[in-house]
Amino acid sequence: MDSKEFRAEARKMADRIADYFEEIEKYPVKSRVQPGETGAQLPGQPPATAEGMAEIMADFERIIMPGVTHWQHPSFFAYFPANTSYPSLLAEMLTAALGLQCMIWETSPAAAELEEKVMNWLKQMCGLPENWTGVIQDTASASTLAALLTARERATGFSTNEHGISGSEKLRVYCSSETHSSVEKAAKIAGIGRRNVVKIPVNEVCAMDAAALEEAITVDLNAGFTPVCVVATIGTTGTTAVDPLPEIGSICRKHNIWFHVDAAYGGTALVLPEMRHHARGLELADSYVFNPHKWMFTNFDCSAYFVRDPELLIRTFEILPEYLKTSTRGLVNDYRDWGVALGRRFRALKLWFVIRNFGVEGIREKVRKHIELAHWLEEEIRKRDDFELLAPVNFSTVCFRYLPEGITGEEEINHLNQKLLQSLNASGKLYMTHTKVGGKYTLRMVIAQTNVEKRHVEEAWERIRKEAESILTN
Repeated sequence: MDSKEFRAEARKMADRIADYFEEIEKYPVKSRVQPGETGAQLPGQPPATAEGMAEIMADFERIIMPGVTHWQHPSFFAYFPANTSYPSLLAEMLTAALGLQCMIWETSPAAAELEEKVMNWLKQMCGLPENWTGVIQDTASASTLAALLTARERATGFSTNEHGISGSEKLRVYCSSETHSSVEKAAKIAGIGRRNVVKIPVNEVCAMDAAALEEAITVDLNAGFTPVCVVATIGTTGTTAVDPLPEIGSICRKHNIWFHVDAAYGGTALVLPEMRHHARGLELADSYVFNPHKWMFTNFDCSAYFVRDPELLIRTFEILPEYLKTSTRGLVNDYRDWGVALGRRFRALKLWFVIRNFGVEGIREKVRKHIELAHWLEEEIRKRDDFELLAPVNFSTVCFRYLPEGITGEEEINHLNQKLLQSLNASGKLYMTHTKVGGKYTLRMVIAQTNVEKRHVEEAWERIRKEAESILTN
């Protein structure tokens, strides 16, 4: 493909993308293909000769699109969102075209300095502590791994980086039973071990029990364990519970334990001053993460990771082979030393585009609307006797279940709600996921897609009610 053909195809692609967003509601939200159906339509061998874009795009429409679950659909209410927006897409086009490798300042000075700037912008936008320093990681999972590795090195005097884990260290990590599974995964990778992740019980609103945390730490200290890290959450994955940060932070300070806060989804809400009560005690944290690629309209992947002491982070990860030595080292941020990966994409560009094109007020307007829509749904559920809220609505996620009169057995109620969810998702009109709250099968509706409007939530609620009644009578 030469530049002339590229120009022509790029114009067609821009039109195709614009058409997609304009027509997205025509697609079923969740893909309806069966396992193996897409792969069966793809040849087993790569093409020996060049194929034209017309042929490639025809197969894209015929084979690929039916197997796509449309995360940008305004009736996508599942998991947490992976939002995008037009300014983010435009920045991604430039990122792909430039093809930068942003491992050190000298390989892309503008990328390094823009990253530093936008991370400072995020601190201002979300009211985060001024003495924190930020870096963009790919995901919250990578950020949590960075936190656990740094915590491990601080706790062992940086000896495990040099000598490895011997097994005699007896390291412990603490989190609630509602904390994201990435903590266990990070503990496995870090050599701490999954069995050394201590799950702390939660209270009636699914938040960590701080008294139980202190008791667990005391028991471990008496047994010769070394507490390494406590992970708290602002907006747990299941119910968006908020752990008691002031109490947890005080316990960590008392015992000199690294305090990491995961706000992958909920952190974007801090752009609203009225939501910052959820972050009370955050100033006690040693590290913190939230994902602009979830709820700040920035393409995946873009995870904002902040630390109180960047020198500890750098010391954990830095390795300086001869071929990476530069005359600017120590004068600038070489972000290859701030995480696991050496190679780094130019992620700051799309975040810069989004913040500038929306403006802080534009971002606040959308986030505030999503929260208001969730509270509208909350009130609609409260009005009915045949539905039950199962968790507080802290952000824009509503956890509830169908509870018709006359059915009292928990197993039967769980089965009914599971059947309801499967039927709703099979309709193609909306997509939700579930969790369990105290053993209760819980429908989980996340209202945070970039372009969701009230009509989408109203239509979803009407469909949920009608489908529930249909399942009960049939």
